[in-house]
Amino acid sequence: MMRLALVALAVGTFALGMTEFVITGLLPPIASDLGVTIPTAGLLITGYALSVVIGGPLLTALVAHRPRRPVLLFLLGFFVAGNVLSALAPNYTTMLAGRVVTALCHGAFIGVATIVAGDLVRPERRSSAIGAMLSGLTFASVAGVPLGTLLGQQLGWRATFWAMAALGLLAAVATVAFVPTMASTGEARTQLAAFRNPQVWLALALTALAFGAVYAPFTYIAPLMTDVAGFSSGALPWLLALFGLGLVLGNIVGARSADRRLMGTIVSASIAMLVVLVTFGWTSHSRLPALITLFVLGVVAYATVPGLTTRVITAADGDAQNLLASSSAVSAFNLGNALGAYLGGRAITHGWGYDSTPLVGAAMEAGALAIAVTLIYVARREPAMIGNSSMRV
Repeated sequence: MMRLALVALAVGTFALGMTEFVITGLLPPIASDLGVTIPTAGLLITGYALSVVIGGPLLTALVAHRPRRPVLLFLLGFFVAGNVLSALAPNYTTMLAGRVVTALCHGAFIGVATIVAGDLVRPERRSSAIGAMLSGLTFASVAGVPLGTLLGQQLGWRATFWAMAALGLLAAVATVAFVPTMASTGEARTQLAAFRNPQVWLALALTALAFGAVYAPFTYIAPLMTDVAGFSSGALPWLLALFGLGLVLGNIVGARSADRRLMGTIVSASIAMLVVLVTFGWTSHSRLPALITLFVLGVVAYATVPGLTTRVITAADGDAQNLLASSSAVSAFNLGNALGAYLGGRAITHGWGYDSTPLVGAAMEAGALAIAVTLIYVARREPAMIGNSSMRV
């Protein structure tokens, strides 16, 4: 039953992941149809991410005292409504509104799902359970994003959003069938005390920069791989599938490694990502090197995700039940996504070219490494402030 529950949660994160990521492969047709530039269309990603940052904690505070399964179903309702609005959008403003509505459920859903997944297993297996729940995001990149891109190319981008609305309904059915009813863990205000710990804020900043670095180039992956590397637009679905395979591999390796050495995994993966991003600025000018680098970027990017999520939760006074901390971790991921998309777009607007976006990401990753070193230093000076798993550096 535990495995089926994790699968059901993964169906929900699959739907969320497809909605968040698929637009990267559809930016050119969406921009053309809505009459905006590609950097402006890229703000649909930034707007989504910022809505997660703001809406996630707010919705989480409203539902923290509610039983878990009804909350998940309520949030999936936002998801379906937002995708329907996007599919019907007659202009850019309406499209952005649809993205905002969809995003409102994102942070709270993954925050609640993270707590549920962690409760299904022993504490020492928490990162692996979180990784299994988050596997929906990685499989969305392998299958959902490429298929959604292909569907949008063949039937129009609106068809992709109708398909995602249907996925939201499927996730709701799976949740009803397999996720057990779990009581709440108390009022949100009782969980706010954890945020007095500066290590929580450092962990959130680390999360935002470390994963946001990926989004500087990935937001503009369609023009980067076509205009710069020389692939045809028809190659985008399988290029995104290759990137998604890297995410799956990275998620598996990262989750298992983080169960053993949490900060060591985060630091090692972050160093690898810095190297890959710098390399991508050069390899993006040739097909085969760009292909290889894209796959490796997926691996190192998602190798950090289970560990970063666990690090935020354990920094919250070691309280695995802190729903606000879990939701805030999701917000941090999306704040980084928004920042990466924005900074990458600014680099393009200033005439630096699509090949400058990996270097923008590299600068963000360098900042993440500085914070990681600070966290390790503080943890060794004040070990009582964090959970035992955080000390495994």
